[in-house]
Amino acid sequence: MTLIETQNLWKTYTMGAEKVHALSGVTLKIEKGEYVAIMGPSGSGKSTLMNLIGCLDTATQGEYILNGRAVSKMNDDELANIRNREIGFVFQTFNLLARATALHNVELPLIYNGSGSQDRVAKAQQALSRVELADRMLHKPSELSGGQRQRVAVARALVNDPSILLADEPTGNLDSKTSVEIMKLFDELHRQGNTIIVVTHERDIANHAHRVISILDGKIATDVIVPREQRNGVN
Repeated sequence: MTLIETQNLWKTYTMGAEKVHALSGVTLKIEKGEYVAIMGPSGSGKSTLMNLIGCLDTATQGEYILNGRAVSKMNDDELANIRNREIGFVFQTFNLLARATALHNVELPLIYNGSGSQDRVAKAQQALSRVELADRMLHKPSELSGGQRQRVAVARALVNDPSILLADEPTGNLDSKTSVEIMKLFDELHRQGNTIIVVTHERDIANHAHRVISILDGKIATDVIVPREQRNGVN
């Protein structure tokens, strides 16, 4: 089943008299259950593509179909709703509320979609258990290690049972040992059936995925399946 489909996707910025094409006609398909890495150097367009896939921005032209729905035709309210229900975000900087417990941080997406208090707590506890943080639910971010904070962020991304887990440089602020642990977590989440898209400039991180899409100058340069023997992690 095709989960993501883009057709001739462009993103153009006007800077004075100059037009800058951050994306230039990107066409791709991602199936439900895939584990995909989007790679590229700084300025390649990979972050722009992530923002469009994550409904954080809209294309200048072209079509984007997410789970059968035409995103390119949505208004701001519809985009906010689809972000909340369809996409779980994991950011390099964790983006946790400093004064809130891990449990409350994970509850946030459920507050935004109007879930009741009892349901929110139950789902947040379940999500924290999935990332092996059941014993840290009442700790605040300052009381957690970097790896534990990223696990809270992953739990928050999972709590709505989204169609896509979208991770932007998820190990960028972590040491190498903790990075390995977080990528093992992504490997396990993929085995459980989650569709995962990781945006990264690091080959070691990309090689956890089953498919690597390389972006250069706003276009897809390569789109390859990673042979099983070359993958980091047993998938």
